[in-house]
Amino acid sequence: MALVRFLVADERDNVATAMTPIAKGELVAAGTGSGREAVTVNDDIPLGHKFALRPIAAGGRVIKYGETIGVASASIAPGDHVHIHNVEGLRGRGDRS
Repeated sequence: MALVRFLVADERDNVATAMTPIAKGELVAAGTGSGREAVTVNDDIPLGHKFALRPIAAGGRVIKYGETIGVASASIAPGDHVHIHNVEGLRGRGDRS
């Protein structure tokens, strides 16, 4: 059985979640068939953290589980670590309804 390195929950997702730590410079492939994407990881990605599968423009939606989970606060390149330093979360905020 192959070790699952990361999870893409929905075909609409533009991020993947690391199921094991992934080292900077590793080439990973996500998806199946014609939707398959190969990404070189630009940063060390800790267990449980996200990395971008496709470019996300500043102000663009970060999509996980097929749902918008935040907005990019800076441009994010494929393979970049996606976390609080470049994403503004939208869920669970008390200052927005």
